Parts: sequence; C-alpha cells; structure tokens
Amino acid sequence: MLKQALALSVAIALTGCNSSNEPVDSNVAVQNKKQVSYPDTRKDNVVDTYFGQQVADPYRWLEDDMSAETAEWVKAQNNTTFEYLANIPYRDQIKETLTELMDFEKIGMPFKKGKYTYFYKNDGLQNQYVLYRQFEDGEPEVFLDPNTFSEDGTTSLAGISFTEDGSLVAYQISEGGSDWRKVIVLDTETKKQIGETLVDVKFSGISWYGNEGFYYSSYDKPKGSELSAKTDQHKVYYHQLNTPQSADKVIYGATASEKHRYVGASVTKDKHYLIISASVSTSGNKLFIKDLTKPHSKLVTILDHTNSDTYVMDSEGSKLTLVTNLNAPNKRIVTVDANNPAPANWQDLIPETENVLSPSMGGGYIFARYMVDAVSKVKQFDKKGNLVRTIELPGVGTAYGFGGEKDDEVLYYAFSNYKTPTTSYKLDIKSGKSEVYQKPEINFNPDNYESKQVFYTSKDGTKVPIIITYKKGLELDGSNPTILYGYGGFNVSLTPSFSSSRAAWLKMGGVYAVANIRGGGEYGKNWHKAGTQLQKQNVFDDFIAAAEYLINKDYTSSKKLALNGGSNGGLLVGAVMTQRPELFKVALPAVGVLDMLRYHTFTAGAGWAYDYGTADQSKEMFKYLKNYSPVHNVKTGVQYPATLVTTGDHDDRVVPAHSYKFVAELQDKQTGSNPTLIRIETNAGHGAGTPTSKMIDQYADIFGFTLHNMGVTKL
Repeated sequence: MLKQALALSVAIALTGCNSSNEPVDSNVAVQNKKQVSYPDTRKDNVVDTYFGQQVADPYRWLEDDMSAETAEWVKAQNNTTFEYLANIPYRDQIKETLTELMDFEKIGMPFKKGKYTYFYKNDGLQNQYVLYRQFEDGEPEVFLDPNTFSEDGTTSLAGISFTEDGSLVAYQISEGGSDWRKVIVLDTETKKQIGETLVDVKFSGISWYGNEGFYYSSYDKPKGSELSAKTDQHKVYYHQLNTPQSADKVIYGATASEKHRYVGASVTKDKHYLIISASVSTSGNKLFIKDLTKPHSKLVTILDHTNSDTYVMDSEGSKLTLVTNLNAPNKRIVTVDANNPAPANWQDLIPETENVLSPSMGGGYIFARYMVDAVSKVKQFDKKGNLVRTIELPGVGTAYGFGGEKDDEVLYYAFSNYKTPTTSYKLDIKSGKSEVYQKPEINFNPDNYESKQVFYTSKDGTKVPIIITYKKGLELDGSNPTILYGYGGFNVSLTPSFSSSRAAWLKMGGVYAVANIRGGGEYGKNWHKAGTQLQKQNVFDDFIAAAEYLINKDYTSSKKLALNGGSNGGLLVGAVMTQRPELFKVALPAVGVLDMLRYHTFTAGAGWAYDYGTADQSKEMFKYLKNYSPVHNVKTGVQYPATLVTTGDHDDRVVPAHSYKFVAELQDKQTGSNPTLIRIETNAGHGAGTPTSKMIDQYADIFGFTLHNMGVTKL
C-alpha cells in the first residue's frame, strides 16, 4: 500500500442489509449449530470514547504481538483451521494442480549493468527467483541465490541497485516477510562483501552517488514491538562505503519541519542532482533538488505542497523531465530548468490525455504506456515529444517494461493477461518491431479459455468495467463456482495479468472476475478520489454491484460466489460481507485493514489517512468509519458467509491484529453453520517474497475451503 508503497456525491450511510440481517429464530439457531468448535477468545472491558461516543474494544489484547497469550491464541486458531482443512477430500488434488501449474521455467526480462547482462530465473518450484548474469554469449552463472539465504525460503531478495558502471551492487533482504530490511554491498566481479551489513532499513530505495556511497531511507527503530509500533518520521541517510552505519549522515528528515512519513532520495545518472521526495501519506509529495556539483548547495524546492504525485524521470544538463498529475489527473510529462524548477515554469512535453499515463525511457525515447479501460496501449515519442509510432502489442492485456539506457538499441517488455502466461518480448527501437524473447512452457492452453471485459452499472449510475475469465463453453446456469476479486484504493490499478494460482482455479472450472472499482487508478486521480474518505462507500457499492451483475447474468449464484481481496482489498471484503452477507457464500479477506478506528496507530498506518481519514479527524469522519469498519459491524443473529481470513504473524504493514479481532467477532456472533476460520502463516509478512512452497499450500487451502463450502464434493 505504500507507494501506489491513491467528485462524486457522498454516501451518507451503509447499505441496508436484507432479510438475512434479521434476527434468526432461536430454534433455527439451534438447528444450525456451528460445525466447528472454536478456541475461547477472552473479552476485556476496554472502551474508547470518540466525540462523546463510547466504543467497546473487547479484543484489544490481541494487538499485543509480543505476549504469550496472543501466541497461544494464534496456535489454537491454527490448530482449529488446519484440522478443518485436513478434512477437505480434494485438498491434495488441488495442491497437485497448483504444483503442476507452477512447475515451469520462468525467466525475467534481461538488463545490462557494466559488462554483464543480468536476469532473474526460477527453474519451476524454487522458493525464490535466482539472479543470474552472463558475459556476452558465455554461459550464465548464478550471481545471487536467495534460496540459500535461509533454510525455509522465507528470506527474500527485496531490492537491488547497481552503480552506473556495474562494479558494485547493494541488495536488500527481507527476513520472514518483514518490511524491515538489511542491505549488503558486493564487489560484482569478486562477489565479496564490502563493509558491514546495514540493518533496520525500511521503505527504502538505494541510490548510488558514483561508487563512493549511496542514499537510503529509514525510521528510528521503535520502542516495543518492531512489528506493530508506530513509525512516522522517515529520514534519508547517506552511507559512505567502508564506514560504519553509525556514521551515516542524515540528509533530510531529522527536524520537526522536515518530518514526513515517507521520504526518498535519488541521484540523477550524471551525479549532478540529488532529488528528494517527501510525503505525509500514500498520495501526494513535496519535491526538492540539490546541486551535488556545488559542495555547500542548499535544497531547492520544486513543489512545496502534496497536492500532486510528481517525480523526476530524466535529466540532461540542467534540463529536468518530470512526470506529474498536478492539474492533470491522468498525468503529463513536463520539462523545466533545474535553476528555476517551480511549476510556473513547467512546459508540457507530452500533455495529459483522457487515458492514464505511465512512461518509461530507453534508447533515447519515451515510451508512454496508457491505460485504456485497464488495458495497455503504448506509444513511442522522441525526446522532443513528437509521436514516433504506436507499438503493436501481442494482444489485449498488460504490457510493462520498455526501460533501458540512453544508448540501448533494443528494449524488453513483458505481456500477459488473465489467461496468457507472461511472455517477454524484444523490441527493436528504430523499427518498432517486436519478437518473442522468452515464452514459458506451461501446461495451460490459453485457447481453451475466454476472458472478456464488460461494463456494469453501480448504485449511483457509474459505469464500472469488469473482466470475467472462464473455460470456453461455460454454461450460464448460475451454478459456476466464482471468485470476485477487487482492491479499490490507493490509486492502484488492477490490470490483466497471469498467475499460476488463478490458472489452477480456471482449470478446475471456476470463473474468475476482477472489478475495476473506484478508489483505484484505472481512470486517473478522479477515479481514485471518488473512493476515498467520505466517498469510500462508492467502493463497496461498486463491488456489490459487480456481484449482483454476475448473479443476474447467471455466471453464478449467491451459493457459488466468493469475494476475495488483500490488504485494502481485505477491507473491501470485510465491509461488503458485513453489509450484504446474503450475497456471498464464501468470504476470503487477506491481510486486511479491518479495524478502521485504530488502523492509524500501527506501524506506518497513519500514512493511509489520505484514502481513509481517521477516527480522530472529525465527528463526521469517526461516524463514517465506524459505520463500515468490519470489526465494528459484525452483528449477532446474522449468518455471514463461510469465511477464511488469512494473514501473517510477521506482517508489519497491516498488522495481524486487524484479522485477529475480526475473526474473534465473527466466531462470537456468527449464526448458522458457515465456518469462520483464520489461517495465520508463521514467519510471514504482508505477502512479498512468499516462498513458492508456502504459496502452493496457501492456495490449496483457500481454493479447497471455497469449493467445499460451495458444496462441491469432487473435482
């Protein structure tokens, strides 16, 4: 959630629930006695007061991730969950299908650094991708193998940065999925470590200043739990090679006036300028520049407000090229002289269009990737902003890449959609012709499947796109197991992409639907803002309307429909399942933001306030949040969908207490026989770097739980 780490009428109240929200007759409740015996969860008499209103928080104790009692609760919940999952007859069969579909060679797009060409590769079922390198036409050799970082594969390569000449590299590792990272520097020729390992680095890029040192970002290590304690003053440091980390100099962020939650630094390729971006939330940034050729130069302000997302894409002499959505919700590219960089002096190079822009540079050209109804279109421009050509893509889907050095003659890009495995292409920059560079050999034939985009109407009349993928010949009889997936926040766009887990669901006959709801970035900043703060209900209404569309068009029925989302998407699932429980048979909230009154008190959660607002902000905002906060809207006497909550005990992005408290409320109040379980991955975080072996196990459990509760007896 960090970077993506997002003017319609306000939705005043939550959608009223239908008959399934009526109190259930006590005799019926006895007949539908829960099939699962849940562990006891202690209730405390914790009460908070917001604007004169008292709000109980009986499971506050589960926020303490350092307590033995919480650890025992986690263990007991996992025992209950895995005992239930073990009785699903085709769980191993699903695992075999997932294993088969993940067991193929995957090779990333190559990139050149110094005299070597580097690329990532996974032989099939390796827990982590391996970084290889190759000299000219020689045999590739292993450069970094994260599978050797830990015995269980839970330590991952979390970022890498080479010097311009390729002689040095700094790479980050994440242990157990944590956002706290370590940084190690190597001599690329000898692969020997240089200097000490840097520790306690968080939400950081690495930007080299020549071969002398690099800039990085972090927070002071919090007191108490490093997994859940609040971190809200980010700082940029400079690390000189072969000096101790304790000697690293703070460049920006140490003072009260420089306090921001997210700060990043980058050096232009010619080492002329240092660019610093500072944000108080996940949307909008200030921008500063420093002339590194002058020893005592001061930071010069480019932008002194956070009303836009703006960054420097390129520099040539004193000419800067910026990408911005300032006065351009769909983004534009502008140029300005570094000596006078204020917005009043910006000149459009590539003006805003009706479609959202995501540009990259390579070979002396700008490649403008536009999102048209969540699908990629790519145009090639020269550096004067003249259109050279439209790149012919292999099909309808998502293309990304197109980056490289100024003197490159060939660039690489990848293409995929929901039914087409990711294929790499080599692009001749001069001719604009593409050829396949690497096509995976996987036991999945896209020709057997259909993926189509349609538009449905949300509650307030807004047209929303949805892409539905399924086996050809599907009968629209309302009987098809269907997963509806969404996100709806932080300006994040859900564009078509392939995954082996999704392929497994399709191969088993399932329908997979992705709704491009408001709060995302599919139609630019205005689409994002229409799903934030006092307009957040638009997001939930859009998702509910997507479910109703799938049911009305007989793709599925309420008895065969599951809703799924992670992180902010976990909030989406939690809010929608508590507002319209009768609409779904299964709910799958993953690593979700579920306590909307307290989310901002953990780790970097306060930075999400641009999207959500906070309970402390105003009485109106408090009431709005409480009206949809999943933890606070579980009601006694309601039959909620069969629910499998998933989280990681080391998630320091969205702390697992959100999931713990939500499942405790559901287990206490759920009526009927639908199970409410939580699957807590140990030594795991928010999701990035999850080993392949754990992914297979996790999706086998999720799909098994889903199909079992939809009444599927065999595959």
